[in-house]
Amino acid sequence: VMVEHRGMTNYLSWARESYAPTSSSVVSSSLAFDATVNSLFAPLVSGGHALLTKEGDEVEGIRSRVGTPCGLVNVTPSHLDVLGQQLQLAGDASQVEVLVIGGEALSSSTVELWRQIQPAARMVNEYGPTEAVVGCAFHDIPADLSASTNVPIGRPIANTRIYLLDGHGQPVPFGAVGELYIGGAGVARGYLNRPDLTAERFLADPFSGKAGARMYRSGDLARYLPDGNLEFLGRNDDQVKIRGFRIEPGEIAARLLEHELVGDAAVVAHADAAGDKRLVAYVVAKTTDGSAEADGAGLAASLRAHLGGLLPDYMVPSAFVRLDALPLTVNGKLDRKALPVPDDDAYARRAYEAPQGEIETLLAGIWAELLGVERVGRHDNFFELGGHSLLAVRVLAQALALGMKVSASNIFDAPILKDLAPKIELDSSHYTPGVLPVRTIGSQAPVFFVPTGYGDCSYVFRLVREMDIDCPVYALPWPPFEEARRASLEDIATKVAHAVRKVQPRGPYRFAGYSSGAVLAYALAERLLYLEETVSFMAFIDVPIPAMSPAMTDTEIALQMIFEPLESLGDEAFEVLRQSAGQSSVEQLFDKARQIGAVVGRPDLYYDALRYAQFHQAVHSYEMPSLPVSVHQFYALEHSPSRGARLPAGPDANSPMRGWDRILGAEFIQAVPVPGDHVTMMAVPENRRVLARQLSAALNNSPTTHPNRNLDVK
Repeated sequence: VMVEHRGMTNYLSWARESYAPTSSSVVSSSLAFDATVNSLFAPLVSGGHALLTKEGDEVEGIRSRVGTPCGLVNVTPSHLDVLGQQLQLAGDASQVEVLVIGGEALSSSTVELWRQIQPAARMVNEYGPTEAVVGCAFHDIPADLSASTNVPIGRPIANTRIYLLDGHGQPVPFGAVGELYIGGAGVARGYLNRPDLTAERFLADPFSGKAGARMYRSGDLARYLPDGNLEFLGRNDDQVKIRGFRIEPGEIAARLLEHELVGDAAVVAHADAAGDKRLVAYVVAKTTDGSAEADGAGLAASLRAHLGGLLPDYMVPSAFVRLDALPLTVNGKLDRKALPVPDDDAYARRAYEAPQGEIETLLAGIWAELLGVERVGRHDNFFELGGHSLLAVRVLAQALALGMKVSASNIFDAPILKDLAPKIELDSSHYTPGVLPVRTIGSQAPVFFVPTGYGDCSYVFRLVREMDIDCPVYALPWPPFEEARRASLEDIATKVAHAVRKVQPRGPYRFAGYSSGAVLAYALAERLLYLEETVSFMAFIDVPIPAMSPAMTDTEIALQMIFEPLESLGDEAFEVLRQSAGQSSVEQLFDKARQIGAVVGRPDLYYDALRYAQFHQAVHSYEMPSLPVSVHQFYALEHSPSRGARLPAGPDANSPMRGWDRILGAEFIQAVPVPGDHVTMMAVPENRRVLARQLSAALNNSPTTHPNRNLDVK
């Protein structure tokens, strides 16, 4: 990095005034490390001197100052923690005036340790990348820092400006997470001989009011606390995407550090045996109050309960691995490659007791296979073992195939194996192929939910649990696809309608669906109306009207639906695949993806791509008639970000009615706004509750005549 002379001068001038290191400084890091600027030069320009220590001699370097006060020690939190533990064992240390800590997130446990070793020392948490001359924000750590507090990075230093911006470069609301941008005197000129990277990271500053002012895009995430201090929440390039949810691991780690048993923490995404990504938390437990003796499963259960009360369920890690210390690189940063793969004890397991009876044994086998654990005991909790709503669908499908009479609500209401088993009967006559029972009680006509454009109906379970309705609910998976024959949407609707009529032989029928797959609900209505049945209710959850022709090839659909949301694929790799998609088959596209390592361990994605392509070609070839039905369109108020073109939609697909008024007429569509974008309207619990309340009201106001009070799955 080529740093401007004025930036260095500004920082050192500020550091000299703020830290006043009039005696000496201990330099314990490599001279190539940017933080050395402070610990080496600040005392020198103040008339003091610096002590250089050899690698591994940091403790001796501090102890050698016994009797001679040490003015300044600049160190990373990880090194400071190790140093503190060694000094605590040694029993003596010099009197340090100022501890300047930076380079990574600082935990309250490290602060607590050093309060015991050096109670009179001033402790400063300093934040700043090399591109902004080492330091650009600082926080004087108060003596009464709470043990559950994530130590803030404070406020900007002199002549520095900090902005928290969203993905569109606009300031985020107070308290919201945003990317941290740095402006002011300390911003470097750019990267030496890297004009492309310089243009990407060093941008015009639209907020300074000065011509030519620039700001640096840090890639770090932060938010403002109520007292006006900044809280660091990790890197945005650490962001992962799991089951369609974008997740900031740093935010989860920050919440873990608020637990009384956690001294240090890191959260990463690991691929399980099936290739699915799961969040894994690595924690260093405190040794107070006997917690050092707590078993791994007990700690995992405690931490899962703690996070479950603070974060959405999709942000709660599947496993919690206890470590003596987080592995570090030579520069004192977290060494992600050295983090171990979680074993069975990393999950929130209970004391093992073998399953009892046929149903417990069958369910335990299904859980073990889908969750990727060696064994499941009768006291284990499905969700604490890493289960989620999508896996619950697969559990339900396998259980029904084995002849179990079970619904999704059973799994959510009784997720512990021994509690779930008594709610289940073995009776194959109660299973209708192609229908998943979500809720089996109610006096009104049932409502059938269709899958999304990905064939996913797992969204139904969480949504229905928050709805206030008096009717059965069923989810309709896609029927099987035949590779040799391309089915039209009318063909698919005929198969699904046959399954629907086995559950409910006569109308009125009620349908609902989320995303573009809900066009299948419209085709179902067409089929049932042709059979002279009544369709009394249609709910579309952010369903754009599709383009009326197959404007994309199978390969382009695979690119958009498989690789665009793939969390492991960077923008450069996605661009490589995008450029090759136009001249490739689906198989050739996947060959290219394997060459660049984009689909390692995920053989299922190729077959998913073929199914997605078949279904979407059917949707976009569907000649949509104008039916005598009314539609509720629950539309998202925000637009979803994307790094590529979306699947083709009609010209009015972003209007509240999502273009359906061109088919049915505006008087037959009731548009209802829902907070969030296409994903977060369902993924974020607060938004989903709004949707559930509005959808419940619409259903409760629809015709209530039940066609068959002895309705059951046959």
